[in-house]
Amino acid sequence: MMNKSPNYHTALQDFQSAHLRARLQGVLARLTGRSNELLSYEEVASKLKLQGRSDKGIHAIPVDAIVGSVGRYTDFTRTFLPRRAQDQERWANVKAATVDPASVGLESIEVYKVSEVYFVMDGNHRVSIARQEGWKTIEAHVIEIQTDIPLTPDVQPDELIIKAEYADFLAQTGLNKTQEYVDLQITIPGGYQKLLDQVCVCRCQIEQEGQKECSLQDAAAGWYRDIYLPFAEAVRERGMMRWFPNRTVTDLYVWMSEHREELEKELGWSIRPEAAAEVVVQTKNRRATSAETRVGSWRKARLLNRYSEHLFRDILVPVSSNPEGWQALAQAIVLAHREHANIQGLHTLEKHEKLNDEEVAALQSQFNQICERENVQGTLAVEVGEPTRKILKRAALTDLIVMKIAHPPATGIKVIASNIRTLIRRSSRPVLGITDRVSHLGHALLAFDGSPKSREALFVATYFAEQWQTKLSILTAPDDRVSGGSARDFARNYLEFNEIEASFITRKYAVETLKSTAGEINADLIVMGGYGGWLLKQMTVGSSIDFMLRESQIPILICR
Repeated sequence: MMNKSPNYHTALQDFQSAHLRARLQGVLARLTGRSNELLSYEEVASKLKLQGRSDKGIHAIPVDAIVGSVGRYTDFTRTFLPRRAQDQERWANVKAATVDPASVGLESIEVYKVSEVYFVMDGNHRVSIARQEGWKTIEAHVIEIQTDIPLTPDVQPDELIIKAEYADFLAQTGLNKTQEYVDLQITIPGGYQKLLDQVCVCRCQIEQEGQKECSLQDAAAGWYRDIYLPFAEAVRERGMMRWFPNRTVTDLYVWMSEHREELEKELGWSIRPEAAAEVVVQTKNRRATSAETRVGSWRKARLLNRYSEHLFRDILVPVSSNPEGWQALAQAIVLAHREHANIQGLHTLEKHEKLNDEEVAALQSQFNQICERENVQGTLAVEVGEPTRKILKRAALTDLIVMKIAHPPATGIKVIASNIRTLIRRSSRPVLGITDRVSHLGHALLAFDGSPKSREALFVATYFAEQWQTKLSILTAPDDRVSGGSARDFARNYLEFNEIEASFITRKYAVETLKSTAGEINADLIVMGGYGGWLLKQMTVGSSIDFMLRESQIPILICR
């Protein structure tokens, strides 16, 4: 029987107001393009392949997290405003009961919980009234449906297409079952097919290399572990996502993968995903370029690799046609064997006309033969332009530059015109200069004065000592100080933390000291920080780096 109480008549007026707002919301939705439709549980369950459920009992759930309905999703708007005029009697009766002094309030509703959202099985009118009354929570009997696909209260119907693609991707790859935590959210339709294409490529490579069958699930696990995760870690460590608001790390990976192919074709190199991402960010904002070359940026970006992988996975080697130009390649091969690294060769020409010269073809062939003979992965690219600029451009895609110091810095004012000096100062990567002979890197002498750049050198030298078992000696000056003590104590504490032993040598500073000390202890590698201080002082008093580049007979690793 119809309730004729004053509460009922007030509730009817409330329904008519809510019904009018529902119609207005429909108009606004068409104008803005943002849906105001409730989600259909049946459609969501089908698209996301939902299965498996558990009874969670009765709980207070957030009203704003109720985004859909089982069967009645067309009867209400996304905010549960009533859309059907014929619902007014039932709606008004429920509303009147909520304000009746004799009433105990609304009964518990029944809902399905999927990820972070809820779908009403029974109680749509009760939810509608709770929404209009501004309730924050409502009592509900909750049945939780298992899913690995994240859903949030702001999910839109169009986004279900992407969620469905995600569900298909996980079903095919099994990553949600083989990995402890998987977050591969994408905001653009079609992205998961591109990820699946990459997994298939990895599968083919594994089968070709191992001469055995590889399941799609095993290939996906390898792709996620060895390719995607290093990329995601690099992106997060460098704070790259600040340049891509409202996008996810996986969005950036998909977008980068497409541009990476273009970049590889342009440069003639194979490029790691995280290296390509750095170039993308540098292109995105000029300020990012200066941030990436800041002292310590290289070390911080590779801090995890220091303990879990290799520091130098891609080595840039400028190659010339002169016999002495091959020394750098020989030294890079020594490093590549220790680091399981790829060698990225670069040969520069002054004019386009020489690109097809027989000399270039012979250089390419010789490079390939050497790499094949030494069992290292190597690619030689040929470019036209000024060598220093080309090297600096490509340095961001690698971890280390190994080059022959054919023209070391001069003395006095002529030092300003030194190309090698410009390259070392502007490079975002360490530079290993080969001055006279190739080294097996068995005994490193570190020049340490406590400055920020010498701390970068300490980081690398410690890595050599731990990973390569390189003997390490450290040269300090009596008056070298850092905050809280001497440079010597700082280095000793750092080594003790990393459980590394080293010999310490303390001598008064002079530009010749480093060379003479290296000779006395039979070091075959010098490790030092990059240029620091005033250029005028370096021109007049002299720079130890410039002196060593002119006088040293062993390789010099200069860290920025």
